[in-house]
Amino acid sequence: MSPRHSAAQARSTRERIIERCVDVASVEGLEGLTIGRLAADLGISKSGLLGHFGTKEALQLATLERAAVIFDREVWRPAAAVGPGLPRLRAVCAAWISYLERGVFPGGCLFVSSTFEYDGRGGPVRVLLRRQFRAWQRRLSADVRLAAAEGDLPEDTDAGQLVFELLGVMMSLNHTIQLHGETAAATRAVRAVDRLLAGQLPVGAVPSGNPA
Repeated sequence: MSPRHSAAQARSTRERIIERCVDVASVEGLEGLTIGRLAADLGISKSGLLGHFGTKEALQLATLERAAVIFDREVWRPAAAVGPGLPRLRAVCAAWISYLERGVFPGGCLFVSSTFEYDGRGGPVRVLLRRQFRAWQRRLSADVRLAAAEGDLPEDTDAGQLVFELLGVMMSLNHTIQLHGETAAATRAVRAVDRLLAGQLPVGAVPSGNPA
């Protein structure tokens, strides 16, 4: 086997491992990522799996990093072409609701479940989760502040408070869909976001002059 073919095969195996990790973790949590279980699921040896990641913690970190790529594709990118401020804030919320309603992850939002799993622990996994959530909070807060500066939200809007409440809506939506299977949950989330943002554009609408 040539070195190039061997490297490609290694990358392919690593991808298969991470994809399986994402699926398992969204349903069973990051603690569900056991070496024996994953090796059996993928039909590879435990030593072969460990050769790609070394430790369970490395698997968990790689899983969160891949989940963040998926989240970016599903939530942030659809809103990237929309103008900043309130229009983009609404577009992000619409994409976020859609991502949860469509069940992009088999067991619901992996970040919500991981937060409940690790919010009281220390270590690198918790550190990464906090960094990811803070990055998203900063992005949302920037659009809230711009919307307030442009008069689309009240001038005295507390960006931190509004983002806190928007995140609460998304976590509640995930919980309601996953635990209760409530079909009206997404509609309730849309109403909650509309009330919080109190703007003129309905969630999911693309303002004139901006590409869809």
